[in-house]
Amino acid sequence: MSGAVSAGPLRVASFNADLTRRGPGLLLGDILSGEDAQVRAVVEVIARVAPDILALQGLDYDHDGAALSALADALAAAGHPMPHRFAARPNAGWRTGLDHNGDGRSDGPRDAQGYGPFPGVGGMAVLSRFPILADRVRDFSALRWADLPGATLPMRDGKPFPSAAIRDIQRLSSVAHWDVPVRIGDTVLHVLTFHATPPVFDGPEDMNGLRNRDELRLWPLYLDGKLAVPPPDGPYVLMGDANLDPADGDGRHASMRKLLAGPFFADPRPRSAGAAAAASSAQAGDPALDTADWPEDGGPGNLRVDYVLPAPDLKVSDAGVFWPAPGQAGAGSAAAASRHHLVWVDVDLP
Repeated sequence: MSGAVSAGPLRVASFNADLTRRGPGLLLGDILSGEDAQVRAVVEVIARVAPDILALQGLDYDHDGAALSALADALAAAGHPMPHRFAARPNAGWRTGLDHNGDGRSDGPRDAQGYGPFPGVGGMAVLSRFPILADRVRDFSALRWADLPGATLPMRDGKPFPSAAIRDIQRLSSVAHWDVPVRIGDTVLHVLTFHATPPVFDGPEDMNGLRNRDELRLWPLYLDGKLAVPPPDGPYVLMGDANLDPADGDGRHASMRKLLAGPFFADPRPRSAGAAAAASSAQAGDPALDTADWPEDGGPGNLRVDYVLPAPDLKVSDAGVFWPAPGQAGAGSAAAASRHHLVWVDVDLP
């Protein structure tokens, strides 16, 4: 049945599985061993929700795709084969030899195109039941931040921060931005996926906050034909980790609200009983919409940072976040898999 078109809606999902390790190659060993509790929980969550197309974040990248292949094999063994997959080298951990955070050093995990202790850490992938048109993928990850139309670049004391040399080479994507076409029968669905930088861990110049905002802005610019390539010529859905809540936590919330309310995406507002039960105190937003489980003591509390946003002309028949309330089926696996929770939306293709 691989690649077969079903009569029902298409389930698309995004999940920051947080399958990152302290060194290259370690993730592959954890997957192949079959004994890692987090890996088993991630596989169980994905198999239980059974998406047709999955945008995955937080997966260490290796050149041969061995870790991704091993994860796909584990999903097939769990009864949910997703034989088609795509991944490319992310910006995370990609060293430049320059001081990216202005601390006088050039050898730390922040001194890379995207935060990371080694190249490929915390990359992304797309897995699918349907064929991925890899030769038609558009990868925006090499786009310089300064070349994004209307970009707001960090300054300190009237000078580029951390330096003019960094501004000349700094990429916009902290991890990656991809348009991945997936063929479903006679239709090609464009999976727009990304993983934005957290808008914290910086100084008054707000470099990460500004970068996060512009990482979100790339998508409306692309869909509006304002980049160097034409927009997608078919249906699309945005799936990824924006690391930004519309109301709570740190960051420039107005940019998230603008994306959700703008003309390019529909917000199905996926909810879960688990998020509602774990509501943080003094939240401004609806806690049932939250997708990530951070502690309030020393952390931002629970936030909505993971999104699946279809094009406005795609009909949504159902949506949710896999975050069962305590005692419900799957609650233990959801908690063991990641602080993030899988977001899914059922859409009817034209």
